[in-house]
Amino acid sequence: MTLLDHWFQDSLVTNSTSVRYSGCWGFDFEGSEYAVIGSTEGTHVFQIKDKKLHPAGFVEGKYNSSMVIHREFKTYKNYLYSICDEGNSSLQIIDLSYLPDSIVLVADIQDSRIGRCHNLFIDTTNDLLFACLVTPIISGTPTSVEPMRVFSLADPLDPQILWTGPDDIPEVHDCYVRDRKAILNCGTNGIRVYDFTNTSSPSYINNLTFYTDQGYNHQGWLSPDGDTYVFADETNGKKVKRCSVDDAFNLQVTGSFGTAFNEGSVTHNIMISDTFAYVAYYNEGVRIFDLRDPVPHEVAFYDTYPDENIFKMNGAWGVYSQYSNNQLIVSDRQYGLFLLEFNSSNFGAVTSIAPFTIYPNPSVTGESVTIRSNNDEISQFYTSIYSADGRLVFEKENDQSTILHAPTDLSVGSYFVRIFYENYLGNTAMYIGKIIIH
Repeated sequence: MTLLDHWFQDSLVTNSTSVRYSGCWGFDFEGSEYAVIGSTEGTHVFQIKDKKLHPAGFVEGKYNSSMVIHREFKTYKNYLYSICDEGNSSLQIIDLSYLPDSIVLVADIQDSRIGRCHNLFIDTTNDLLFACLVTPIISGTPTSVEPMRVFSLADPLDPQILWTGPDDIPEVHDCYVRDRKAILNCGTNGIRVYDFTNTSSPSYINNLTFYTDQGYNHQGWLSPDGDTYVFADETNGKKVKRCSVDDAFNLQVTGSFGTAFNEGSVTHNIMISDTFAYVAYYNEGVRIFDLRDPVPHEVAFYDTYPDENIFKMNGAWGVYSQYSNNQLIVSDRQYGLFLLEFNSSNFGAVTSIAPFTIYPNPSVTGESVTIRSNNDEISQFYTSIYSADGRLVFEKENDQSTILHAPTDLSVGSYFVRIFYENYLGNTAMYIGKIIIH
């Protein structure tokens, strides 16, 4: 990656941690691209022009203090929604219509609906705002924390509560929503998925309450094609997880990857395309992984935080990678806003060999079907075979052998093969294949 520009303001209030900055976001408006970053003092907006960051406006936060370590943002129509999770905070709604000359605060909401808030996501297609870990503040007094609230944006300046919940868990730390399907990151309670077609009474789809290498489930992102979901556990030494997503929004962890996890590195926020995962990796800076490989591997990085520090939650906090060109932004807690360029065209199609081969396939009843590792170093793996209706029909663990023979009594039909193995990085990975019996 190439550094194009960097913004840092050492006059902003801070304390002994030197933390001045938090979340970032990007958006397009009337043919121009913009970047947003939160600071201890408020919301900063920049126009990206000629590969430079040009200040375009600032709105002071309702709560302005060296104690502010969380500000997050999302856009809807011509408005920027800004929240903070410390002190006497509010939901601030900022009108972007006057860009590139200025921005204007048009609503500052602190009441029984909302006050402090940890994160937010907007389903722009359906005019819904999802607010995570909401603490309403009434007449200056904080009330009890709500795991999540969903608001209607029928009136963008006057959000109305449609739903509060879930009632059986203490928090929804973050979420990703597409077309009313919401993936909720629930901290120590893992992941839950809901359908908000009926917004006032959402239906449960599935969960990942337990999974391998589990930590504090923090945040994730869904690929544009809807087939892949990648999430982070904000816990020292935990890897990034990749999930497959079916048409019903069921999630299944298919592998894990990461940088310096053996040294206790910590991931924070993630954004993905169909091809790459962009990870704000605290002390490790921003890291980019190629998702086309069965085991995503790192292809680029920029170290926004060159300091060495035993405290692993300094450094890169937020990332936004959805600009139409090769640019991305990263917010660093200590060092501010970075405008970077990643030339993804340098990376052609991945031609990695699948880790396992199944043959003959299709086969016939009574014929021996072989499952073979394509890498002699993968000689220990666990295989399970399921019928089309989900019944487990065979399972076996291989030890010191690259070949497994499936049972010969499989009846006519389709079967799914799931193989867990250890890849070259020492990560647990999963391969999914199919057997057809004629």
